[in-house]
Amino acid sequence: MSNSSSISYFLLLALADTRQLQLLHFCLFLGISLAALLGNGLIISAVACGHHLHTPMFFFLLNLALTDLGSICTTVPKAMHNSLWDTRNISYTGCAA
Repeated sequence: MSNSSSISYFLLLALADTRQLQLLHFCLFLGISLAALLGNGLIISAVACGHHLHTPMFFFLLNLALTDLGSICTTVPKAMHNSLWDTRNISYTGCAA
C-alpha cells in the first residue's frame, strides 16, 4: 500500500471572527502596504535619478527596495483578500510563490 496523499491548499488562521475587525484589518493592511509602496518608490526614484547616488551602497539599497516591493505586492494583497472576503485557504502554488 502506498501513500498517495497530496496537498492542494493550506488553511490559514483567521485574524478576526467579527466583520468589523476584518474590515479594520483590511484598512490596516491597505495603509501599511500603501506606505511601504510609497517609501520604496521614493527610494527607487531617488537612487535612479540621483547621479551622485550611483555607489555600491545605494545599488544594494535599490535592490533591497525592489525586493521589498516584490514581496509586498504578493503577500499583502492576498492577506487583504482573505480578510475582506473571509476566506481561510491558500493554494499550495500560491503559498510557494
